[in-house]
Amino acid sequence: MNTPRRLPFAARLAKKLPAQWLPFADAASAELPLPRLLRLSLFQVSVGMALALLVGTLNRVMIVELGLAASLVALMVALPIVAAPLRALIGHRSDTHASAIGWRRVPYLFIGTGLQFGGLAIMPFALLLLTGRGEAGIPGLGPVAAALAFLLVGAGAQITQTAGLALATDLAPESTRARVVALMYVMLLVGLAGGGTLAGLLLADFSPTRLIQVVQGAAVCTLALNVVAVWRQEARDPTRRRRASEPAPAFAPRWRAFIAQPGARRFLWAVGLGTAAFSMQDVVLEPYGGEILHMGVGATSSLTAMMAGGALVAFALAARWLGRGSDAGRVAATGALIGLPAFALVILSAPMGLPALFRAGTVLVGFGSGLFAVGTLTAAMALERPGQAGLALGAWGAVQATAAGLAVAVGGALRDVVSSVALDGAFGPVLASPITGYGVVYHLEILLLFAALVAIGPLVRPFGRRRPPATPQIGLADLPG
Repeated sequence: MNTPRRLPFAARLAKKLPAQWLPFADAASAELPLPRLLRLSLFQVSVGMALALLVGTLNRVMIVELGLAASLVALMVALPIVAAPLRALIGHRSDTHASAIGWRRVPYLFIGTGLQFGGLAIMPFALLLLTGRGEAGIPGLGPVAAALAFLLVGAGAQITQTAGLALATDLAPESTRARVVALMYVMLLVGLAGGGTLAGLLLADFSPTRLIQVVQGAAVCTLALNVVAVWRQEARDPTRRRRASEPAPAFAPRWRAFIAQPGARRFLWAVGLGTAAFSMQDVVLEPYGGEILHMGVGATSSLTAMMAGGALVAFALAARWLGRGSDAGRVAATGALIGLPAFALVILSAPMGLPALFRAGTVLVGFGSGLFAVGTLTAAMALERPGQAGLALGAWGAVQATAAGLAVAVGGALRDVVSSVALDGAFGPVLASPITGYGVVYHLEILLLFAALVAIGPLVRPFGRRRPPATPQIGLADLPG
């Protein structure tokens, strides 16, 4: 007689825990069990890791350690916005793709993964060429190589994310689809926090050799995570091969119908303004800590993880509010309101010389941006038309990514121009400091938050008009997609 195999202690403990203590347990289903769902979510971890490198660790290293101008760094970080407006089209194309072997999403996932891997593989060498530390006999090779690396990573991450979220939506049944998409978004923040923390630890003792090792190690991790994530996830459908010659549904008419909905344009303006407000400081946050508050590479790299932690807390609160019937527009507006004192704390940390105040402001920025992202994403799903959920999600992502990229570029350029003019004495002796350039960026973000509040105000449902909660009990996994 065979003795039943004893379950591991962790598995036995998980089975005894109440369901509400396992925040993502109710995202699983018979069609998409929890182990398979968590494995699929690894593509979001790789995207988060890439974003942590681009907008966190690498921009500080390029500005402070490698001595590059912030405007040039901001331009490099903002290059992925070239592909951002195509996110809605990418989602539409993956919806209607007729693969030779019966796949729709996997080809786009592999294309995105290949672009991410290639960009990260050449990035450290491109940066060394850009600073003149590498040997090259071709004039202009450094800027071209660096621009290509950033463009490849950014475009690859956007293609991977768009196709991956669409695949998760395909695999999940209607009853758990919102919670599955929420899990994917949380895993993006996990990748941001983990990538930022690990990169900060590994680059605490900075050297060009260590930079190459860390960035190329991230390239290998990206490839491994994404291959494991999509392995045997999408079933091959032979009928799709026969539809290859059929004309796909046109994108333009579907987009015109979507944007013609009441409040759609105002909503997208609110998304763009709020995202720009929270994103403009991305390229100057860590240099601000390094140059003005004299924090080390490890200390500033951890700021990305702190922002992600604040966003995770915002996810938990937003899930509770939305589950009780709160308006998604009001949640987004609350995030914008919290951003106002958050940026004020960051501004005050320099004259007061308090890095702790700077860290507190950074956490609040992450918290406010998390509420804003969750609220606007939930509102975007409310704008969807029958059969066009991917278009609504793609429109939200396209506006958000474009606004973020433009804001990053403007923020870096403003910091350089204003600091240069201030140091020349044009604003008087009191403002003849590099702090002035950073201060202008943070004050402009506060103005953009007010503009976002003006845009989203008419879309907020008045108090007392609440929608019925989706479930009797709601946890972090119930965050609407």
